[in-house]
Amino acid sequence: MTERSASPATGIAVGSGIRRSFRRSRPIRAAAHVSIRQRSLWLIVLLATLALLVAASVAIGTRDVSWSDIWLALSGQVESIGQAAVTVRIPRTLLAVLAGAALAVAGTIMQGVTRNPLADPGILGVNMGASLAVVVGVVWFNIETAEAFIWVAIGGAACSAIFVYTIGSLGRGGPTPLKLALAGAATSIALSSLVIAFVLGRNDIAGGLRSWQIGGVGGATFERMEHVLPFLAVGFAISLLSARKLNALALGDDMAAGLGERVAFARTAAAFGAVLLCGATTAICGPIGFVGLVVPHLCRLLIGIDHRWLLPFSAITGACLLLLADILGRIIARPSELDVGIVTAFVGAPFFIWIVRRQRVRDL
Repeated sequence: MTERSASPATGIAVGSGIRRSFRRSRPIRAAAHVSIRQRSLWLIVLLATLALLVAASVAIGTRDVSWSDIWLALSGQVESIGQAAVTVRIPRTLLAVLAGAALAVAGTIMQGVTRNPLADPGILGVNMGASLAVVVGVVWFNIETAEAFIWVAIGGAACSAIFVYTIGSLGRGGPTPLKLALAGAATSIALSSLVIAFVLGRNDIAGGLRSWQIGGVGGATFERMEHVLPFLAVGFAISLLSARKLNALALGDDMAAGLGERVAFARTAAAFGAVLLCGATTAICGPIGFVGLVVPHLCRLLIGIDHRWLLPFSAITGACLLLLADILGRIIARPSELDVGIVTAFVGAPFFIWIVRRQRVRDL
């Protein structure tokens, strides 16, 4: 009796599995057929938008400055109030670009790793975990150096991510999108309450910590950013190198393993890159929410779901979004300003509701 005739049921099962795998892989193949011309066109549009927003960020604020002042300030002259304003806005603009790109890439990674359309550093409690770790470090251990802030924030982000994923994995069905979203929301609320409890007991530092907790890019300096750049560089590198692994994970764990991918290692490596980006960004900017939720969905509408394209596009779009939020915050509340954390919350909350209604909390 031949092997083929000995196990017809197995052959039917294998054939059905291949057909199911093919149907699940069709979206990735369809995304791969998005023309290079379309992607290149969108890339040009996004880069042009980013350049315009960078120029607007330098020119717009509580005091508008002329292009001559901008040019003179860029050449090193600080002889007027306008030129001094430009020298302050340049590091702020750079920080907004880096933070927006980092949070958007982290959100894309988290959605790919968990296959959850609601995944986001803020919604899954990662940002709040980093925030609590920093607050505990300041209140109990009196940390002051930038390096200590970054390491503590990354450790808190990692612990929170592991906790949420563990809680969301309990019970039948494993880590479903709904359970992860609920676990992340509950964890964020609990950690936020702990942050308030710790801060209330220290009136001497409460004002600074509360301002930092809102999330913003004001007060940025090149000296502060020097410490965070290596962590962001490593996080971006790991995330971009995980693109092919995320494409394999999108086919399902069984299919990814059948293609020779080490599923556990792929998830851990990609998640580590996202944690680095979240922790480092939170350490210097505070917890900024919804950027990692909004941007990946917008980019998928433009260029498909291939992570080799999605991650770079998310970085550029995230930088544009956070820059735009920072500019709007300066315009809306003149002569004062709104921190970007407030503006992104106004944008992200309705988008979150729309995603829930549209996706019905399905897997990616």
